[in-house]
Amino acid sequence: MDFLNPLVYGVPCFLGLILLEFTYSRHHRKDKKSNELYENKDLLASLTMGVGSAILAPLTKTIAAIVLFKFVYEIFNPIVDGIRMNIMGWESFGYVWYVWLLCQLADDFSYYWFHRQNHNVRFLWAAHIVHHSSDNFNLGTAVRNGWFTIFYKPFFYMWIPAIGFPPEMLVVCLGIEALWQFQLHSIYIPKMGFIEKFMNTHTMHQVHHAQNLEYMDKNHGGFLNIFDKLFGTWKELDETIDIKYGVTHAPNSYNPLVILTHEYKDIWNDMKKSKNWYHKFMYAFAAPGWSHDGSTLTIKQQQKLLLKKEQINRGK
Repeated sequence: MDFLNPLVYGVPCFLGLILLEFTYSRHHRKDKKSNELYENKDLLASLTMGVGSAILAPLTKTIAAIVLFKFVYEIFNPIVDGIRMNIMGWESFGYVWYVWLLCQLADDFSYYWFHRQNHNVRFLWAAHIVHHSSDNFNLGTAVRNGWFTIFYKPFFYMWIPAIGFPPEMLVVCLGIEALWQFQLHSIYIPKMGFIEKFMNTHTMHQVHHAQNLEYMDKNHGGFLNIFDKLFGTWKELDETIDIKYGVTHAPNSYNPLVILTHEYKDIWNDMKKSKNWYHKFMYAFAAPGWSHDGSTLTIKQQQKLLLKKEQINRGK
C-alpha cells in the first residue's frame, strides 16, 4: 500500500499562510507583536532556503522511504508462510486506526531525540542552526530549513519500520509532523489552556527559538511536550521576559549560502585552535560552545553559572 506525503498539499498552504501573516502584520504595526514581524531581506532568505528544501524533499523521500526504511522493514519483517512477521516473533503491523496513532507517537519520540541532538552535537547543530538563524519568529522562519539534515535525519527513525510499522505509514506521519511544526511559528496564537498540558504549542515554540539563556535548548518536542517534561527539557513561556529570537553567533548575512554554511566554517576555525586530536574531535561533536581552554562555554555550563549566580543573589 502506498500513501501520498501530506507535504505535497502543505507547500501551497505554507505559502498562502505566510502571505496572510505578512499582510496582517503590515496592517497592524501599532500592535507590539506585529511591529517589524517580517523583514523583507530576511523573508527572502528564508523562502530561498525553503524552496531549496522543497526541491530536496523528493530526494529525502527516495532515500528514506524507498531505500532505507523499506530496506530495514524487509530485513526485520520477512514474509513467512505468506505472513509478514517481525524477527522478534510478532506479526508486523497493519493499517488499523490505532496503529496509525502508535506510529505517530513513535514518530514524535524520534523527532524529540533528533531535534534535541541537533542542539547537543555541534556538527548536527551546524545544519540545524539555519532554522534558528533569523532574528524574527514568523511563518517565514518556519520554512527556513537547513539542506543537510536530509543526510542524517532518517537514521533517527529506522527503528520504527524495524519493529513492524510500514514505511509508507511512517512517511505520512513524518509529513503530518512537519505540518504541525510549520504552524507553531506564529506569535498570534495565545496560550491554549488545557491543551498546553500535553501538546507542544506556539508559546512553547517561541521559547525554543529564543536566545535568552534561560530558554535555550528547551522544548524540542514535535506534537507533544511530554518527552520534554519526561527528559527535563521543558520550559514554560514567562510573559514578563522580553524574548530575543535568533542565535548568539548569527551569520550576519542574508546570503543563503552563508547562512547554510557559516557554522561549518566556525567549526573548522575552532578545530585549528589546538593540535590535540581529541580537542579537534570535541570541537566538531561536543555540544556547541565547548572549548578546550574554557574560552567559550556550552549552554548547560552557562545555565549552571546563571543558576549559581541567582542562588547567591537570593542568599544575600
